[in-house]
Amino acid sequence: MKANHSMKKLLMLPGDGIGREVCDAALPVFDLLDLPITLEYGDIGWECWRNGGDPVPDATWHQIEAADAVLLGAITSKGKHDAEAELVPTLQGRGLKYVSPVIQLRQRLELFANIRPAQHLVGNRRPFRCVVIRENTEGLYAGMDWRGVPADMSEWVRHPNLDRSGANEATMSVRLQTRFGLERLFRYAFEYAQANQHTRVTLADKPNVLRESGQFAADIFHAIAADYPQIEADIQNVDAVALWLVRRPESFGVIVAENMFGDILSDLAGGVMGGLGVAPSANVGNRVCYFEPVHGSAPRMAGKSRANPSAMFLSIALALRHLGFYDAAQRIETAVRQIIRQGKCLTYDLGGAASTAAMAAAILSAISRPQAVRRASILCVGDELLAGRVININATEMGRRLTEAGYSVGMQITCGDQLSAIRNALDICLGQSDLVLVNGGLGPTSDDLTRDAVAAALGRPLQFDAATMESIEKRLSGFGLAVDPSNRVQAMFPQGANILANPNGTAAGFELLLEDRRLVVLPGPPRECLSMLDCVLAAEPHLAQAQAHCWSLLGVVESDIASMVGKVVDEFGAAVEVSYLWRYPYVDVRLVSLDPAAKSCVDELDRRFAANLVSRDGSTALCQLLPRLTGRRWVIDDSITNQTFLDHLPPSNEDSMGNVVRLKATASRPLIGPWEGILSMQCQVQIGPRQGKYRLDVPHRGPEVGNYACEFLAWSILRNLEEYTASNQSEKPTV
Repeated sequence: MKANHSMKKLLMLPGDGIGREVCDAALPVFDLLDLPITLEYGDIGWECWRNGGDPVPDATWHQIEAADAVLLGAITSKGKHDAEAELVPTLQGRGLKYVSPVIQLRQRLELFANIRPAQHLVGNRRPFRCVVIRENTEGLYAGMDWRGVPADMSEWVRHPNLDRSGANEATMSVRLQTRFGLERLFRYAFEYAQANQHTRVTLADKPNVLRESGQFAADIFHAIAADYPQIEADIQNVDAVALWLVRRPESFGVIVAENMFGDILSDLAGGVMGGLGVAPSANVGNRVCYFEPVHGSAPRMAGKSRANPSAMFLSIALALRHLGFYDAAQRIETAVRQIIRQGKCLTYDLGGAASTAAMAAAILSAISRPQAVRRASILCVGDELLAGRVININATEMGRRLTEAGYSVGMQITCGDQLSAIRNALDICLGQSDLVLVNGGLGPTSDDLTRDAVAAALGRPLQFDAATMESIEKRLSGFGLAVDPSNRVQAMFPQGANILANPNGTAAGFELLLEDRRLVVLPGPPRECLSMLDCVLAAEPHLAQAQAHCWSLLGVVESDIASMVGKVVDEFGAAVEVSYLWRYPYVDVRLVSLDPAAKSCVDELDRRFAANLVSRDGSTALCQLLPRLTGRRWVIDDSITNQTFLDHLPPSNEDSMGNVVRLKATASRPLIGPWEGILSMQCQVQIGPRQGKYRLDVPHRGPEVGNYACEFLAWSILRNLEEYTASNQSEKPTV
């Protein structure tokens, strides 16, 4: 399908409650994307009903008919008596009947299918992407619902309980299904699957109970499915679909159902996705289509700025796809996934405390700038690691290599050699990462279960690879070793895996792509897995090298620094990830970014950190000072640390002909209890004619403040050395 980028008209109907809030938060995306779309606003919802007796005024219908698509915020609906009571007095008692705007839109525009796409956004589960397509015009919601059994139906509506209660003390609903309605629904479902690369269409019904209507639908479904032989088609009981939608949503592609069953399953899919706050929807037919988040108007939440704007962003993405703006839709969807996966600016329903506007601003920022960094998790497998028999150096080294390659390592998990433990840990990692690195458990013995666990977790059978087996045999025979039949296990890989050669061992690794995630599985020995990881990362030309900037600061408070950095990042609008490490007495700040705009932000932080900067590589003042004092003559008068500082220093070279390093240090109080208040430290340093005075005030928190004092003294000497060296260089005559 080719994109049509001619000017489009999009009608925005904010509606009620939080509908207006999420619209206000998300609509700036149109200015940001600068698309050939004209936005027009109209009125719909409860206020239209209260003041005019119709929730969809005639003027709005004219706007709808002239639009290419409609965006709907949220609609409030109430029962018959409540609706009547809220009409303005002049409209009450006139027999006006409230009909939900959603029902009016679906019926008048013949929007026969409700589309509810679901994808993994939150939670510890493997990636999934499925959709529930619900019939909109008939089924049990066709409006054939009676209080009492009508007299003309009493002859064929028979039940023992009716005899006990009487026809007037009963209700009755009819599930209407027509060939016309089912054929267009099923045809649309298969066409949707084909267009969106889904390989399975499942009809969710209850044919074992609703035998006639169920068989009627099944016959039509199979007839339509025959026109799409490349797509797997099956019919499942709706309760079984609900069970497996919760447990293994990745096993589904398109789920199609009649009105009521589809209504229930679509909300369930939204829950599995992460909640109705992240669930978008589309209502489609042969005329104007409309798109809306499915969270409803939530009147009790209105005005509190707590609503999640994600569903509105994703509904806008659906509308853009419908209008042919596929790249723009993809940018929105990617940004929403990124912000939710980062977990730093989320509304309450996702476990955060951000406002609607704040989360929307984060999503807009992610749309406008490149993703700051990709996320990785490390899963190490082995009972010996948990028992402490082997030190897990792999996790540290892998974390370092991934960080250098531009990944942010968000999780490291160690689990034992049990199928269920590996599978559960794998789900946790896949739920949060772009790259999952699994290490260990690929040997030929019975306790090496990683390949089996991965295959089972992903639903992919293990397959034998003859080329790998040949390589194993060649390596073993080269060492004069017999090839035991158990080695055949190491030539088994999950279906579809790309095999990774191991030049230093017999156990090959493998990798798999799962939607937008990558799974890499490597053997355990460090000599083997680390070199293999280097090859994997070197083969990632698509991954831009993230720039990391680090500052080790002395004499600062972590919360103050974090607040200042946050303001600078906001000021420059850079897409960055910032982390902090309290490494007493240092605060380490690390900023990682792929965004070229981050340079100005880094320059500003350099300026603000200058007065407290000790190093850019994490080295302490003492570590930097020791080699520079070696071979020098120094004289230290330290009344702060009780000569503890001297214990760190190399011997003074009394024969040195260079300038003597002289230091005199004093403090406002001794390093003894009570541990309270402020410790003021002063330091005078002289090297040759160069003299410097330095001061630092720190909390007098405990004996560890002695470490602070030692670093301060070392830092004072370093600064004077730098000034002395710079002064000498500036005084050299030019040639």
